[in-house]
Amino acid sequence: MGSLFRSETMCLAQLFLQSGTAYECLSALGEKGLVQFRDLNQNVSSFQRKFVGEVKRCEELERILAYLVQEINRADIPLPEGETSPPAPPLKQVLEMQEQLQKLEAELREVTKNKERLRKNLLELTEYTHVLRVSKAFVRRDMQFEPTYEEFPSLENDSLLDYSCMQRLGAKLGFVSGLINQGKAEAFGKTLWRACRGHSIVTHAELEGPLEDPETGEVIKWYVFLISFWGEQIGHKVKKICDCYHCHVYPYPNTAEERREIQEGLNTRIQDLYTVLHKTEDYLRQVLCKAAESVYSRVIQVKKMKAIYHMLNMCSFDVTNKCLIAEVWCPEADLHELRLALEEGSSGASIPSFMNTIPTKETPPTLIRTNKFTEGFQNIVDAYGVGSYREVNPALFTIITFPFLFAVMFGDLGHGFVMFLFALLLVLNEDHPRLSQSQEIVRMFFNGRYILLLMGLFSVYTGLIYNDCFSKSLNLFGSGWNVSAMYSSGHSPAEQRKMMLWNDSVIRHNRVLQLDPSVPGVFRGPYPLGIDPIWNLATNRLTFLNSFKMKMSVILGITHMTFGVILGIFNHLHFRKKFNIYLVSIPELLFMLCIFGYLVFMIFYKWLVYSAETSRVAPSILIEFINMFLFPASDTGGLYPGQEHVQRLLLVITALSVPVLFLGKPLFLLWLHRGRSCFGVSRSGYTLVRKDSEEEVSLLGSQDLEEGNNQMEDGCREVTCEEFNFGEILMTQVIHSIEYCLGCISNTASYLRLWALSLAHAQLSDVLWAMLMRVGLRVDTTYGVLLLLPVIALFAVLTIFILLIMEGLSAFLHAIRLHWVEFQNKFYVGAGTKFVPFSLRLLSSKFSDDMA
Repeated sequence: MGSLFRSETMCLAQLFLQSGTAYECLSALGEKGLVQFRDLNQNVSSFQRKFVGEVKRCEELERILAYLVQEINRADIPLPEGETSPPAPPLKQVLEMQEQLQKLEAELREVTKNKERLRKNLLELTEYTHVLRVSKAFVRRDMQFEPTYEEFPSLENDSLLDYSCMQRLGAKLGFVSGLINQGKAEAFGKTLWRACRGHSIVTHAELEGPLEDPETGEVIKWYVFLISFWGEQIGHKVKKICDCYHCHVYPYPNTAEERREIQEGLNTRIQDLYTVLHKTEDYLRQVLCKAAESVYSRVIQVKKMKAIYHMLNMCSFDVTNKCLIAEVWCPEADLHELRLALEEGSSGASIPSFMNTIPTKETPPTLIRTNKFTEGFQNIVDAYGVGSYREVNPALFTIITFPFLFAVMFGDLGHGFVMFLFALLLVLNEDHPRLSQSQEIVRMFFNGRYILLLMGLFSVYTGLIYNDCFSKSLNLFGSGWNVSAMYSSGHSPAEQRKMMLWNDSVIRHNRVLQLDPSVPGVFRGPYPLGIDPIWNLATNRLTFLNSFKMKMSVILGITHMTFGVILGIFNHLHFRKKFNIYLVSIPELLFMLCIFGYLVFMIFYKWLVYSAETSRVAPSILIEFINMFLFPASDTGGLYPGQEHVQRLLLVITALSVPVLFLGKPLFLLWLHRGRSCFGVSRSGYTLVRKDSEEEVSLLGSQDLEEGNNQMEDGCREVTCEEFNFGEILMTQVIHSIEYCLGCISNTASYLRLWALSLAHAQLSDVLWAMLMRVGLRVDTTYGVLLLLPVIALFAVLTIFILLIMEGLSAFLHAIRLHWVEFQNKFYVGAGTKFVPFSLRLLSSKFSDDMA
């Protein structure tokens, strides 16, 4: 409890690490996660530090490992992740590991390059076979598709593409064949026609299926084309146009015999390439499978090694003593573990590494140890601000107050039980790896599983108090109201004349009947737990519950805020600011209790003193509270004798506390400043003095006055007082006092959200029941069962999404607001820095995210 109530006591330690064992010492420290390093080389560039070469080596190893992981994932080989995190590699193994990884990378790149070259050749040969097969049909065509030339009538029965015919024409005929992308075929033909001016003939046909592009690897549809042209100049134009459209051009055989020989050679080469490619892929997979066995441990080892060198770059190098000097923040409770880690890291060395604690005036970081239960509540507090060093931690009290205030707004037995079961399911399966590695929304619910568990449990409790379960009341103990006692037949004639009792005529002519608790036998006593279930049938149920919940919200709010002011007293006692107790905390308490505490007193007094018989003459608390400030001339009766004198006394105390709150602290600090020109520090180790705080400088003087210690101990440093600015201190205190006084009013009104959200949740639940379940239950028995099943399903879905998720999120946010604004601002500064230890154990969980 001490650790959760306040942050851990920290000290600043100086580590003297021998150059030969500094790496091993930091490796041992990182495995235990004990210390936070301070950067002693802030003015030195990152590229000019001592171990920048080792960091670059680690980055090169990370690049190689990232390439290995990429190739392993591309081959669909599972990446094994070890359950334990391997330690950082010794320096003797670093060069060996680097050599192995570089050799493995070179081998993989060579094999992958050969595989890609073989694959590209195979695709090109496959394309060539398709070109030869499809273009074979272009060579011979019927004359009805070919142009005729009247000046050569002897060629009417011959093909245009017959080579002997072309020789008789005296023209030099050329051919270009290949593949072109389907989307470019039409533009390609038009370009050829315009560029060649009709001196070329393009014939094309679509391939049956898509082929993979050897260059890009994209699977697309292709067209086979055959271009015949006349003249060398036209041939050059055709080839340039083919290059512009990224066509895959292949040689075209001149004769049928040459075509057959090329086809047979292609088939033989394709079979050989298939065989070589399969063997290459098998070898590559064997190499990747072997590399996958150790890639996890090597990734973690390189990350740890890089982190160690980053920490070594934060140390200063002492050339004369041949050692590294580091400054670290360490909890005082872990100093023994720190010494053991240094001994473990420097084992075998001639001169061991050692440490010394040094005094400092800097504010240490804040460390609050948490477990899986308290971590979620501490995160709620840290989201507002990390606590200042050694101030009271609100998370200890948030464990109870947060789920309770949530439950006040979410009070429903059924809804709370569903939330409790969901959270219990997460808690029971918290070791399942899929939950911790799931999507962000699911992981958010998983991390807050214990918060949900308590919120559901407290909602069950408040649901019992409200006697509300899915908007219906539960009659567990029997109602304390007796309806039959209101009949006139059960009373004497004298009682019938005095009381307004029921008879047959009253029952027949009145739609609404009123129970009178003053009638004997009607009210037999309060319900044992929570609200009496008979109120669920009453027409004035909402009026009764509104009055109850509104007063309950005011009581809870004032109690919560008063508790926050009291916690501030513990801060002042710990930091030895006793003048803040008398000049700040006590006036704040008097202001709060004399006004709003008196309001709570009147609520309880009215509940306890006035009964059912005297309820008609009970005065209104609201009117009495207003009259407390207005001083009415006429006598209003009041709640109790002497009320006027008590209220005037409370107002006088309130009026006197305000100037003390405004001027007490600044005047006291001014008196201290005039009494001394400078104050020293008589404490060993660190102090809590901030250089920019005149208040705490003055505090040190008051501390010396209280302790009677005017002399400095040996080895302690003097604190030079800065210029005392009374105006700034006065203005700060005035602003704080105005904010507190006005905040007491606004914050009390802010707690009425407990009543408002509780009312909204109950009304939404009632509307959902009336519009769905009541309709389904009133249908006759013939079709009622068939209709009831979808009605129940729809009711369950709307209950989960509207009442549990949306209303639950709303109540959750309002509960956070009440803790951050209304409660924590009474005592919590939240201006600290979080203790971030150098821990190597956290690196193992980041393997999949960074490298996969």
